[in-house]
Amino acid sequence: MFLTECSRDAMQGWGEMIPTQKKIDYINSLMEVGFDVLDCGSFVSPKSIPQMADSGTVIDEIDKGLSSTKLSVIVANYRGAQKALHHQQVDILGFPFSISETFQHRNTNKSREEAFNDIVRINDLLASDGRVLNVYFSMAFGNPYGEMWKWEDVDFWAQRFSEIGIKNILLSDTTGTGTVPQIELLFEKIPPKYPDIHFGAHFHNRYEDSYAKLKAAYSKGCRRFDSAIKGIGGCPMAKDDLVGNMPTEQVINFMASEKIENRLNLLNFESAYNKAKAIFHF
Repeated sequence: MFLTECSRDAMQGWGEMIPTQKKIDYINSLMEVGFDVLDCGSFVSPKSIPQMADSGTVIDEIDKGLSSTKLSVIVANYRGAQKALHHQQVDILGFPFSISETFQHRNTNKSREEAFNDIVRINDLLASDGRVLNVYFSMAFGNPYGEMWKWEDVDFWAQRFSEIGIKNILLSDTTGTGTVPQIELLFEKIPPKYPDIHFGAHFHNRYEDSYAKLKAAYSKGCRRFDSAIKGIGGCPMAKDDLVGNMPTEQVINFMASEKIENRLNLLNFESAYNKAKAIFHF
């Protein structure tokens, strides 16, 4: 399995400001666990997400000699992508594209067409730079705004992104509205149609729903999952009540119960977990 630890997702909606050095120490402890990717910062408006205003400083201080873990950041426009690429430690840029028109406006102050055009420009920028672009399909499993959901809408956008050469799409359950049948349906229908795209799962859900959602995606061929320790976090732009991330410890439990091999150093994970406990008070 390909695993991403989303420390950025955990920190961005946290109410009290986390000191920069504490972020650096925490992320360096996660680097020693052996995740494939560490989502560790955002180059977005500090007015919208003040917790992420120091992302550049944090990223520059991460010790990439600790492991082969790649560093990923979120951008919401072309200017943010340019800023992110000034930091040589950044390996991957992630862009939140929403299946819901309402959420695209709430999250990035753009229409879906405007966001799509930004992604085209960023993808062209990265073609000469050599770094990787991940597109997050926010609200891929429904939304809390009363907009109709159907899997064909997700397929429509997957087709458009396929046409411009996007190679990585994360199907995201941004507010925990997705059901097991929806998860099974999307992962059964869409990835086989686009063999050149690597699809993954970025789930937000209640703690007790973790196994069922992991199993639903895994049983339909998904091998790429995002998570955050203790499920801390969520998207502060989605709605008033945050639904947390897929808990990393639940992913570890799932892999153990399903006898799935992984390269994680569990002793180092315990150390990182204890640092998370001190930061997030759980």
